[in-house]
Amino acid sequence: MNFAEGSFTGKVIAITGAASGMGAACARAFAELGGTVAIIDIDEKGALGVAREIAGDDPIIGDLSTSSFCSHAIATITDRYQRLDVLVNAAGTIHRADALGTSDDDWRRVMGVNIDGMFYLSRAAVKYMAKSGGGAIVNFGSIWGGVAASGSTAYCVSKGAVHQLTRAMALDHVEDGIRINAVAPGEVRTPMLSSQRATPPSAADLQAMADATIPMKRLAEPEEIANVVVFLASNDASYMTGEIVHVDAGYTAR
Repeated sequence: MNFAEGSFTGKVIAITGAASGMGAACARAFAELGGTVAIIDIDEKGALGVAREIAGDDPIIGDLSTSSFCSHAIATITDRYQRLDVLVNAAGTIHRADALGTSDDDWRRVMGVNIDGMFYLSRAAVKYMAKSGGGAIVNFGSIWGGVAASGSTAYCVSKGAVHQLTRAMALDHVEDGIRINAVAPGEVRTPMLSSQRATPPSAADLQAMADATIPMKRLAEPEEIANVVVFLASNDASYMTGEIVHVDAGYTAR
């Protein structure tokens, strides 16, 4: 990372899904740059582990699909630190099935975490940021928000909604001094990549997938995505809002 040490000193960054994967990589990256990181997650054990690793305060634990919890989370952060500069909506879940294999509960869970919670948190955050001089929000979209994949109907739909939420809210709140962008990762070496599969893929399986589908022929590491998130949250991206930034090794260039 080429950002200067301390470039986020004095800033408060709220991050969802920071108990593992890309969210945890974001928490580490912002903390290394001097930021005060507030973790929001349903995984208490994982969230506590990352909070201790970055010498952060206790995480806020709860279900993002619940509007009241999201309002509570933002209120807790702003009461605790008296500011909120950045919100990173990194939490996500997947259900690997076509429409016929997706129950009502499966559909609602994916939508509840991937888009409802993002909306609830962002709504609460912009209400505060608009009164406090502005801020930045970075949402986690996906390559599957712009192109489709078989066998993950609910996930693809939820990420398409993330991209549109990003654009719409960016336009709504540009005059409030709030920049809202999204990062759209390709295949990343995280627990989600191997989740909900009949047989967890081996390292050789993952490499074969990369060789067959990814122009760079390798998976991304979570830290590579976190670097882009930090950029979008920084003043270096001051002229960017409403953007969907693909970080996919050329996958969608085809």
